[in-house]
Amino acid sequence: METTRLSSKGQVILPKAIRDHYHWSTGTELEIETRPDGVVLRPRKPLASTSLDEVVGCTGYRGPAKSLDDMQEAIARGVREYHAGG
Repeated sequence: METTRLSSKGQVILPKAIRDHYHWSTGTELEIETRPDGVVLRPRKPLASTSLDEVVGCTGYRGPAKSLDDMQEAIARGVREYHAGG
């Protein structure tokens, strides 16, 4: 098991063997997840770029087209129902 120390500046050096194993080079952005027993570091995964054509229709709705007013009313109705407990 590898070990490291926290510096006076709050920095942690990841041992070379760990960096090499995960192919983490200088500048790799890591996400930090807090857990009850410590923290987890994982590389930040950039979102894949997509085009509108790739995501249009991904909700699976097959009914008639809805207007913006229809959608806003449905959202407002959902909010009212949520806050009414039903």
